[in-house]
Amino acid sequence: MTKPVIGFIGLGLMGGNMVENLQKRGYELVVMDLNKDAVKAVLDRGNAREAATPRELAEAADIVMLCLTTSDVVEKLVYGDDGIIAGIREGSVLIDYGTSIPASTRRIGADLASMGAGMIDAPLGRTPAHAKDGLLNIMAAGDKATFDKVKPVLDAQGENVFYLGALGAGHTTKLINNFMGMTTVCTMSQAFAVAERAGVDRAQLYEIMSTGPSNSPFMGFCKNYAVDGVSDLGFSINNANKDLGYFLEMAEDLGTRAEIAEGTSHNLEAAVAAGLGEGNVPEIYDYFLKLARG
Repeated sequence: MTKPVIGFIGLGLMGGNMVENLQKRGYELVVMDLNKDAVKAVLDRGNAREAATPRELAEAADIVMLCLTTSDVVEKLVYGDDGIIAGIREGSVLIDYGTSIPASTRRIGADLASMGAGMIDAPLGRTPAHAKDGLLNIMAAGDKATFDKVKPVLDAQGENVFYLGALGAGHTTKLINNFMGMTTVCTMSQAFAVAERAGVDRAQLYEIMSTGPSNSPFMGFCKNYAVDGVSDLGFSINNANKDLGYFLEMAEDLGTRAEIAEGTSHNLEAAVAAGLGEGNVPEIYDYFLKLARG
């Protein structure tokens, strides 16, 4: 597939930068977003137009890309009135870059396959700054022939493109990754809060722990907030809460239980209920500090 027309829905910070990168590389874009300023920024760069409906976008595109917040939003855009599935062309491919429920992904993929279209789930790692430069980590899964078909475009967006197998494996891997990362953040943030309660110097605690095997970039992000007051991990408590909920739903679908994830999810839900949801994940320290102080 050489220079396919790309339909892109979801021009938030990540999606908007992904589109800018694609435009710099000469791809023609058809876009949709509720934020008309974000749409205008794309149109002003040229070689792009706005679609009025997901159906219209799918009818015009060789590849439809989604960078959205939840599985519910994805399903509404796929199955709703004038949705993607009503306009998708035989031979086209849908790529979901968001973090979605694997069972939902597989259901959408099966419905697209019945129409002669393909699907790749390709959740992302790294930051919007990496997206602008085409340096994302991409965890892609789906039919191998479909993956090979769109890989040149994935390579334009990602420095590291991993092929993980059958459809749904990308979203499964991302949820496992986020379970691990968000549990680490919650654990370290609570450790700093308990240290504060116990009168232990938090900076010294970090110095000691970071010289051992517990050290990680996530620990550094937690230290930056709990010790230095700098919130520099650009991932919200709301998003983490959503992803842990999806992880637990996935575990239930697999017929198992993940008790550690239940604990992480409980704390994230409580932080959201306390009004901290818009903050970056290390800011859950404030919730734990309030608990520690009683």
